[in-house]
Order: sequence, then C-alpha cells, then structure tokens
Amino acid sequence: MTPKLPANALTLNERTADLIRHKIVQGEFTPGQRLSEATLSESLAISRNTLREVFRILTKEGLVQHTPNCGVSVAIPSIASIIDIYRVRRLIECQALAQAYPRHPAKKHMRDAVDMALKCRDACDWQGVGTANMEFHMAIVELADSERLNVMFSHILAELRLAFGLLNDPEFLHAPYIESNVKILELFEAGKLQESATTLNDYLVHSERIVLAVYARRLSDSGSFE
Repeated sequence: MTPKLPANALTLNERTADLIRHKIVQGEFTPGQRLSEATLSESLAISRNTLREVFRILTKEGLVQHTPNCGVSVAIPSIASIIDIYRVRRLIECQALAQAYPRHPAKKHMRDAVDMALKCRDACDWQGVGTANMEFHMAIVELADSERLNVMFSHILAELRLAFGLLNDPEFLHAPYIESNVKILELFEAGKLQESATTLNDYLVHSERIVLAVYARRLSDSGSFE
C-alpha cells in the first residue's frame, strides 16, 4: 500500500518511518498503544537516536504523540481530525475516479483489493477486510498518476486506520462497504466514471457519519479513549 520508491532514494529514517506507518495501516499498532524505545529499536535493528528522529517525523504526521513522563504512544485521532480526513478523501478520491483513464493499470490494483476483501470476509478475517479496503482506496488515488498524492494519501490512510481502531468492531465497520467497493469498481470498469465517483462520494459521507457517531458515543460513555 505504501508508495514504492527505490530503497536508495530513502534515508534510514524515512524507511523506518515508512515501516512503522505500514504497521499502523495493517492494524499492528493501535490507538493509544505505548511504544517502547528499547523494544522497538531492537526489533527494527536501529539505534535509539534514529528511532527518536523517526518519532519526530511521525509526530508531525499526527501518527504518534509524546507525553511528558509517559513516553511515546500511538496517536488517538480527534473528531476534528476525522472530519478533516474525510474532507480530504472526498476531494482526492472522487476527483481521481471521475477523471481517470479507464484502462489505467491501477484498475488491477482495485480489482485485487476487492478480491482480497471477499476472501477475507469468507474467512471472517475482518482485520484483513479492513486492510483490503485501505488497498482499494489507495488504488483509487493511484489513478491520478501523482506520486505526491500517493505519498500524502498513504499518511492519511494511516491516520484513518487509527480512527477505525477506536471502534473495536471491524466487522460492523467494514462489512457493509465490501459490496460498495464492488459496485464502485463495476461502474468504473463499465466506463461510468462519474457515476462511480458519485457512488464513492455517498459511500464516504456514510462512512464518516458511522465513524463519528461511534466515536462520539464511546467518548460520551467513557469520557476518554485512554
């Protein structure tokens, strides 16, 4: 899912940040999870100084946060950030879909992501469905043929996965959108680009409402996500 760049084009810090970002998108790191410098630097085979630089990169992206006397933890998205994420998604994804070249190679990426989601659903692997959903939307952005958009959107997806992680019910969250992704892809493959983009916009509006409603309810019940 993360945009592929030549290994020698990235610094050690960038490669490590990319790896941690990927783990967030895969759901391996969850919102509020403490990140041990000692454990993480050992598992990634890097120095603590390098890891601290990586943490600074990810902090600027809103993916981790540093709390005095508590160390570094995976960030917990705010309602404002969730709203902003969906605003950016509608601007980028819907435009990319509406103006895409119908035979763009990213169409295969979209199809592969849909097939993966269907297989994961049959296996009741809802985390896998969530990862496949991320792949599908990354593929949509790839239709725009912009490396800058690809990199920016990979960061947005990592934030989004953190928002999803707050809900603790991946089946409830992801199951309804499997068929929506199938419909969006079928419209796109049929050359109905504007209709496909309109369907995607409706999908994103509905998804945002669901995420915000569950988020607000949990916050009201517990007072915080800590």
